[in-house]
Amino acid sequence: MAEPSGFHEISFRLVRSRSSAPRARAVLRARLGEWRVEQAVAETGELVLSELVTNALRAPAPGDRMVGVRIECRERGGLLRLEVSDAGEGRPVVRRPGALDAAGRGLLLVEALAHRWGVDERQADIGKTVWAELLAPGIVPASGEAEVAAVTVRAGQSVRVGGVWRTVRSMRSERYSSGGLFVVIGLDEGPALRLQAGEAVTVRTGGAGVSRAMEGAGPVSSS
Repeated sequence: MAEPSGFHEISFRLVRSRSSAPRARAVLRARLGEWRVEQAVAETGELVLSELVTNALRAPAPGDRMVGVRIECRERGGLLRLEVSDAGEGRPVVRRPGALDAAGRGLLLVEALAHRWGVDERQADIGKTVWAELLAPGIVPASGEAEVAAVTVRAGQSVRVGGVWRTVRSMRSERYSSGGLFVVIGLDEGPALRLQAGEAVTVRTGGAGVSRAMEGAGPVSSS
């Protein structure tokens, strides 16, 4: 996936567990630090992302379906976009809980903090993507890099293997006997790379470096 000028993103997958919301916040915190986002915006972004991930984890869906997260920065206009996808049915609705209700304020909080937010249907009508956008003036992302799931790498890109850039010649996906998904990336030189589908890779315009920074990233579900 080529990266247009002024466009930077990271995509990863989360298992359906209580530890996933803190993991998503940690990834966002690290990336926004690299992008030099103002502290107030970073704190708001963490809160919004946490609510979106928590809602996705609560959505009725098979236990093996993972939650997808995409963090995007657009340099022009200083816009931070957070997307969380799940395989659950239905569309989230903003609730107006009473003063004594202990839960149900997630989307109400997102609505209050975000510049705008919405819900999009996913491909093949499986689940949905809930997104929120925040104004992030002064954002300065690292030049020409984006972290994405290995399954999104495409032929024609370049990956860094052992400090050397290699061109991707082919991509195919296969399943483990347990049902998980992995990808085999054929290169112009050397052995192919065999990665879990959700494993993070860093993509750069004109090249991409393989990165395993996303500890705990598992196989992407078929959703």
